[in-house]
Amino acid sequence: VQLQASGGGLVQAGGSLRLSCATSGRTGSRFVTGWFRRPPGKEREFVSGITWSGGSTDYAASVKGRFTVSRDNAKNTVYLQMSSLKPEDTAVYYCAADVSYDEYIVRNSVSYDYWGQGTLVTVSS
Repeated sequence: VQLQASGGGLVQAGGSLRLSCATSGRTGSRFVTGWFRRPPGKEREFVSGITWSGGSTDYAASVKGRFTVSRDNAKNTVYLQMSSLKPEDTAVYYCAADVSYDEYIVRNSVSYDYWGQGTLVTVSS
């Protein structure tokens, strides 16, 4: 599975951005897609995840109520709509595929087999 994240940029606090994760390869594979981020000088952390069907989602406490994950399997794309952005949301955001599961979201990055290249989100105060 190949993944490519896009949509990052510079935004003011309180603003919004939508990240996209385009997937390709392994036709017919069903997998959970996760979003992770690495803030400057910090460890990578789980942000959100969505099952293959889109019927189940999960969010880190720090983004719950502000971020919304969705997917369009017809377009092979997963989205992360980010609203009410804060300076502490500044990070490189990565999408990843967990091919071990299609309907169970794991927050541990170790479970994810394939990773996109990351897209930088900068939120100014």
